[in-house]
Amino acid sequence: MARCIIFTRCGPVADVTVIGAGVAGLWAALALSRAGLTPRLIDRNGAPGPHGCSWWAGGMLAPFCEAAEAPSAVVAHGQDAAAAWETATPVARRGSLVVTLARDRAELARFARRTTGHVLLGEALRTLEPDLPGPAQALFFEAEAHLDPRRALADLVAALAARGVEIEQAEASPGRFAGPVIDARGMAADVRGLRGVRGEMAVLRAPDIALSRPVRLLHPRHSIYLVPRGEGLVMLGATQIESADRSRISARALLELLSAAYALDPRFANAEVVETGADLRPAFADNTPRVVRAGRVLHLNGLFRHGYLMAPALARQAADYLTQGRRGDLFHED
Repeated sequence: MARCIIFTRCGPVADVTVIGAGVAGLWAALALSRAGLTPRLIDRNGAPGPHGCSWWAGGMLAPFCEAAEAPSAVVAHGQDAAAAWETATPVARRGSLVVTLARDRAELARFARRTTGHVLLGEALRTLEPDLPGPAQALFFEAEAHLDPRRALADLVAALAARGVEIEQAEASPGRFAGPVIDARGMAADVRGLRGVRGEMAVLRAPDIALSRPVRLLHPRHSIYLVPRGEGLVMLGATQIESADRSRISARALLELLSAAYALDPRFANAEVVETGADLRPAFADNTPRVVRAGRVLHLNGLFRHGYLMAPALARQAADYLTQGRRGDLFHED
């Protein structure tokens, strides 16, 4: 059994309470269980669903692309994400593409200068994505991957159930529990410096457009990404607005997303809009996810748009602290 640092006991009762069953909370519970501890997992909504931002994620495991804007810690830890996820759910290791329309080619050159791990494709693009008619050039990030977020959440729930950890549906706050607590409630958590960044997205059914990997379209105003989900489904995202508004997707946002998709491939005009979503991504000022210690509570928060990329790293550092007293580079004291 793992050595306990801040516990009064280890044993068959819960050693740690995890509040929040989004991607961060599920990964935290799994990392704790794998480390030999017994987590108790509680969420006011029960199993993951459209009530949380984890449900609406693109599922791209793209640390090299994120280097264009993301902090260095995200790029470094994100390179381990695909291997971590493969222990729990299927991961498609087909790389990712970054493209522009002909008039915006300067955006592609700018993106290339700010990132590594890519090659510039010309005619070879047709071999990778023969069904992508518009762009003449693309950056190919071969080492990147993607997954289906909703299946991934379900697979995490199943992995926990196999280890005897079930999600309890109940209202919970850290103050109700005497022992160590991991608070992974996102915007519902009481964490200093946290802000909401609104994201809006849509799921399209476009059976005539076959994509094998995520495609990012750079645009001076409205960049988008398209992530294949199988059976003709494509995730189209996403706006990024500094706002705490949790209302449904706006007509303007949907128009901008669909217009950009149409510019990439006019066949998207015939796509069926299967569903739309909007939620808040919790973020700190520097957009770096953190494990924030406040007394006996560890907050796993600030994942911004890097939830699936960074949840395994946050969970691992939280488990390392609780079992070994080790503070990782993502660890902060409140």
